[in-house]
Amino acid sequence: MDDDLIETGDAPRSRYTKLPGKGFFYPDSLDDERAERRAKETIEGSEAVVIADGDADGLACAAMIREAYDAALDVEPFEDAIAARLADDDEESGGAETDDAESEESDDDPLADAHAESPVGLLSAGPYSIDTALERVEAYADDDIDLFVCDLCPDDYEWIAEPLESLATSTDSIRWFDHHQWDDATAAAVREAGVDLVVGDSDEECTADVTLRSLEYAFDDRWTELAEVTRDHDLWLKEDPRSDDLADYSYWAGAEEYAAAIGAYGVDLPETVRSFVEDRRVEKEARIDLAVDRAVTHEVGDWRVAVTYGRCSQNEVAERLREAGADAAVIVKPAGSASIRGSDDFRHAHEVAGRVNGGGHPQAAGCKPDIYDDMLDYAHHWSTEGQACKRVILAAFEAVAEEVSAEESAAEESAAEESDGDDAGDADE
Repeated sequence: MDDDLIETGDAPRSRYTKLPGKGFFYPDSLDDERAERRAKETIEGSEAVVIADGDADGLACAAMIREAYDAALDVEPFEDAIAARLADDDEESGGAETDDAESEESDDDPLADAHAESPVGLLSAGPYSIDTALERVEAYADDDIDLFVCDLCPDDYEWIAEPLESLATSTDSIRWFDHHQWDDATAAAVREAGVDLVVGDSDEECTADVTLRSLEYAFDDRWTELAEVTRDHDLWLKEDPRSDDLADYSYWAGAEEYAAAIGAYGVDLPETVRSFVEDRRVEKEARIDLAVDRAVTHEVGDWRVAVTYGRCSQNEVAERLREAGADAAVIVKPAGSASIRGSDDFRHAHEVAGRVNGGGHPQAAGCKPDIYDDMLDYAHHWSTEGQACKRVILAAFEAVAEEVSAEESAAEESAAEESDGDDAGDADE
């Protein structure tokens, strides 16, 4: 494929935001091969390994664990690399169009070996790749290491059972910190496997909070502040403007860079990092505006559901749509996945996502409907701005709305029957 077809170049934003980032077009077989090699280099010889979500919350946990093990990387080389990126952006147009999937260190980067340098290895993973990460630790880790899993929640125990139970017999300890809503059976099975699982209240804590209070280490105040500011964004409290800096930086930086920077500075990011974040925000805000303009609102039961499409910052887009009156917002991504966000009055996002191959929180969930069989399906997805994906998600909203309506009707009938019974009893007296 001609590189120019997947590079943004001089294409208008209205076109390239309808397509996935260039990493999407990298064959899975080659991507898996590279990921396997990097995982091996990360894990071999480590005294501990952290499997964490690659967002600000998960990476804050990794930084805390490295601090406790005195295993943080030197931040100076990363700062030099950031300065070099900023200089390149000044010379080239389109420099602010980097996506999170494209921000990891490339093999020709001077920091390409950073992932293998700390004695506490870091593997970024998502909720649907926990099993792969565990399998890689099982394959390459020395016996008696400490294993940590942070900010990740499996939908079902069965698909992680084999590698987790094997690791429980070979590691010195497995500790799992999270704040998502766990199925009781899954949590019980993980604990029965020998894992120290600590799950915080998803309405009160982020996983950085859970990790901070669970590690037996005397953290200084900057780590408490880091957890508080991370929580501000992760729970969408939006009371501390510094939390946007952390979230945006984690989105654009590689995992090793982010862990090193917040490990060294906490929330007080250096000028180089702040300049980098501000530079990227120009593009971010433009994408948000486009996604909001593309949104269409649908009436589903008693809910107003705003649905949009494009490469964008999903939380900010959802907030804008909720401010415009939507009870729930759906952001369909060019890569085929979608984010579902609810207002204070809508707490069924995880139920909707659960019907279309996903899950999450009552007010924040994600999914990737199983509707893509080949590249023609993706071509249709891009050219129609996610029409098929939108359709199945809206159908899921309708199904959940019917369930909620039926439950409310049943509750009203039950209340009416109780009231009638009370009235009859009063009459008898």
